[in-house]
Amino acid sequence: MLIVCPSCASEYRLEAGKVGMDGRSVRCAACRETWFLTPADVLAGHEAELAEKGEAEPDPVADAAWQEASATVRAASDTSEPPPARRRAPVRPTRRGWRGIPGLSPSLAVGLTLLAALPLLCLARTSVVRVVPQSAALFARVGLPVNVRGIEIHDVVAFSTPAEDGRPAELVIEGDLVGIARTDVPVSALSVEIRDAGGRVIRTFPVAAPRAVLGTAETARFRGSLTSPPASGRAVVLRFADAEPSRGP
Repeated sequence: MLIVCPSCASEYRLEAGKVGMDGRSVRCAACRETWFLTPADVLAGHEAELAEKGEAEPDPVADAAWQEASATVRAASDTSEPPPARRRAPVRPTRRGWRGIPGLSPSLAVGLTLLAALPLLCLARTSVVRVVPQSAALFARVGLPVNVRGIEIHDVVAFSTPAEDGRPAELVIEGDLVGIARTDVPVSALSVEIRDAGGRVIRTFPVAAPRAVLGTAETARFRGSLTSPPASGRAVVLRFADAEPSRGP
């Protein structure tokens, strides 16, 4: 006889003769659902088996026993008070949603997905940083700094000239701007911070952009100066004027 799990619809075949006319409880091997096979279910299963074995030789003894049991079941079903059925276990709703690899938890699957996407994120890190500026520090920490501006500052030197012949002392800073973008990019002005021994900013002065636009692999030399620089200055920090101001310790 063919039985079907009421919870997950898994199908199983049992011999009606091994179940017995009193019925029995069965459990699904797939979802562990338990339900009760009634005598009527067993009888219907036996009749289906007989129909499938129509060409086989009949067994008079077995047929007589099943006919007697069948009459008993039908008589019981015709009474006004049917025998109490065993309580059927509630059907648990099947869980929907995650249908991934068996044994793979959703959290582990998410981790593997992020790990697989990491090379793509590294290749497109410039676009990522434009959308999420805070990610720049993360890329820099793993050795993949991102230059969203498309310009690098090279060969920076700073020197001072003492006051003489009526000329005041002067601080000079110069270096090269190199275009690293694939297209022409605009060049912003620069800003120089003068810091004391404790790292505090005590003076700033601007440095004009050497040109308006810088092409791929092009170099432009910049130069700026400040007369009468503060005597307590011990270090200089150079950055683009429209960048976020740096903070001292």
